[in-house]
Amino acid sequence: MYIKKHKSWALPEHLATDEHVYLNRRQLLSRIGLAGAGLAASQLPFASALAAPITGFPAPQNDAYSLDRPLTMEEEATTYTNFYEFGSSKNIWRKAQKLVTDPWMVTIDGMVEEEMVLDAADLIKKMGSQEERLYRHRCVEAWAMAVPWTGIAMSELVRVARPQAGAKFIRMETFHNPAVARGQKQSWYPWPYVEGVTMEEAMNEMAFIGTGMYGKGLEKQNGAPLRCVLPWKYGFKGIKSIVKFTFTDQRPVSFWEQLASNEYGFWANVNPEIDHPRWSQATERMLGTNERLPTQLYNGYEAQVAGLYKDMDGLGDRLYR
Repeated sequence: MYIKKHKSWALPEHLATDEHVYLNRRQLLSRIGLAGAGLAASQLPFASALAAPITGFPAPQNDAYSLDRPLTMEEEATTYTNFYEFGSSKNIWRKAQKLVTDPWMVTIDGMVEEEMVLDAADLIKKMGSQEERLYRHRCVEAWAMAVPWTGIAMSELVRVARPQAGAKFIRMETFHNPAVARGQKQSWYPWPYVEGVTMEEAMNEMAFIGTGMYGKGLEKQNGAPLRCVLPWKYGFKGIKSIVKFTFTDQRPVSFWEQLASNEYGFWANVNPEIDHPRWSQATERMLGTNERLPTQLYNGYEAQVAGLYKDMDGLGDRLYR
């Protein structure tokens, strides 16, 4: 049974950035050479005054993506998170505030008709209208939450990129700036963070490019300004703060796969029958309530995504690793 939740958290229209303010800001950035040169906005004394997230919040809800459980409280979802660039603890949200997310240049390259570098806000504009979807989120560490994401179907990114016929995968890469993200000074990690999906996964209706949560733009600790949302996979597949999409015919080797492929494989589909080598995946702990719920195959999205893996081993090892 689907339950539609009233949007008590929706951002009032009077709090949204006026369009003329946003446009004037972008014109100023262009004049001083920030919009295309990749110069860090943090070098400017007025950078914080210029910073403005991607507009369009709150976005209309797509009722086809609803939930059978209550939404996680916003404070829980935005202050308990993994972002190893800023440290290995869950409470890294304060450290992440150092990240300057506007302007934010994104590269689309590899096996595409034409490579491009553009600001995240311009990429979103090319991709089309944003919408809100209510999705389950399941961490490989066996905690879970229910989130109102804002964003655009990943298939729209593919449309904008115009990949060549031979492209089979999308390799995604996050930023690399150890001066801001001190966790990136830890040399035993293979920075920058890399993740990947197959073209078929990217074109699936559930794959989402996230731009916001709870009716607002993404918080920095949650992956602003662009992140990948793959609700049938474990959360480490949902790469944050993306700066590059590379279309390729070679399967990417992801960040955690490089470190421990026996624990964090490329596929990483949620499966209660395949335990992590160090803990069970049979149940999950809901943030905020600590309620224990049974883990569902593909995180409850079997009907939407099982066809992607019909030639694999059913409930077997490949669905996890």
